[in-house]
Amino acid sequence: MVVLLGFAALAIDVAMIASERAQLQNGADASAYAVAQKCAANPLDSACATTSSLAASLANQNALDSRSNIKQIVLDTTARKVTVIAGAQQSGQAPNRLSLLFANALGISSSEVTATSSAIWGSPTKGTAPFPLAFSICQVRGQVNGSLQLLQAHGDNANPDCNYGPSGAAVPGGFGWLTQSSGQCGAFVDIAVQLGGSDTGNDGPSNCNSVMNGWAADISAGRPVTLLLPVFDQVTGTGSGAQYHLVYFAAYEVKGWAFSGNNSLPKTFNTSVTNGSVTKSCNGNCRGIIGSFVKYVSLADGYTLGPVSNGGVTIVRPVL
Repeated sequence: MVVLLGFAALAIDVAMIASERAQLQNGADASAYAVAQKCAANPLDSACATTSSLAASLANQNALDSRSNIKQIVLDTTARKVTVIAGAQQSGQAPNRLSLLFANALGISSSEVTATSSAIWGSPTKGTAPFPLAFSICQVRGQVNGSLQLLQAHGDNANPDCNYGPSGAAVPGGFGWLTQSSGQCGAFVDIAVQLGGSDTGNDGPSNCNSVMNGWAADISAGRPVTLLLPVFDQVTGTGSGAQYHLVYFAAYEVKGWAFSGNNSLPKTFNTSVTNGSVTKSCNGNCRGIIGSFVKYVSLADGYTLGPVSNGGVTIVRPVL
């Protein structure tokens, strides 16, 4: 009988522990992600704390009986990392412990069951920008969550004091084309290296047809399109030999654009955009992009993270 009870304990109690741990893992993952997102958006948020009620709520929502216990939240804002340990919470049982059925006959009445998950946040420092544009810092500084802007590729500069162009000239429109990665729409950026190659002309970039068609479809459906694009504070050289001195990534919510060229990408889309009392248009000979810089927390993959910059964009990802 003792042997049979032992096998029953393995078959039933171990399966019960595994099920409980899986639920706790889901809760810990959701909690770590959520707390990291809150810390990334605002370190002073009450949810960015070792007593975060948000973590407890999400852990409970991922338990089949809606009951769990946050054993511990370890928060390191300097390293930009949060670790959540979720434990079982059973009526009549101590926190983090689960009652056992058959193993009780062997003198083992309960078992500690917990799950741990960690997430980090930070600003991107290296990775592929989804679109080969780099904005000048004067267009970004003070404009995060600011008003609608028209940034022109050619023509009069919207900010006359934006003197970051070749030979000290104003950057037309405040942005420039980067050299695309081979076969891709975007351009690889490494802030540590701080230099990005220049591409010339006001034609729309190649390899971007499906990307821009996707933007148009999302905007038409009312879904925001937010890009992580690099920011430069200086340009040296001229033409295709120019080099952009890159300082951080910013988040740019695209509303419309107007480009030229013979490729098949959607050259124009929403060439006149109104947001509140502000209207920006890019018609006729205008070549540019309409949108605004926003504060944005992303779950994007493929970026190396560093300290939070003032560009308004942070990324959250799990620590495996």
